[in-house]
Amino acid sequence: MTDVRDPVDQIMAVMENAFDPAFGEAWNRRQVGDALVMGKCHYLLLDKNLHEPGGAGEAAGFTLSRQAADEEELLLIAVLPQYRRRGVATALLRRQIAEARSRGVTRMFLEMRDGNPAEAFYRQHGFLPVGRHRNYYNRGSISGIDAITFALDL
Repeated sequence: MTDVRDPVDQIMAVMENAFDPAFGEAWNRRQVGDALVMGKCHYLLLDKNLHEPGGAGEAAGFTLSRQAADEEELLLIAVLPQYRRRGVATALLRRQIAEARSRGVTRMFLEMRDGNPAEAFYRQHGFLPVGRHRNYYNRGSISGIDAITFALDL
């Protein structure tokens, strides 16, 4: 019998290992589950071989996005640390963009913490900064860090 894992389980398995808890960027299981039952939320999962994980396969990374009319926000993208720098994030982002285009999306947004090393990755894929939320990150020991909004015209 094939053991098909719940997408929320797969997303959470990546999330729990991919985000630095100091910044509070990871979502909890309820947030992910609620997003997936809302209309216009989309997710992608890829394994270490850049395929959709089948059966009991392990996800190496995921994306989660939300569409509104002809715009889409990339809410989360994450890759397990042991699979980073192996093309998983690039494959996820390219597929996310292609699928968004197929749904009629003309512009994609994402928001990230200022100083996040992933900024270079997004810029390499054509995202440009379009806005800034001053002092957005003010949780626990983290304070005064801005959030930057990036956009990509599709």
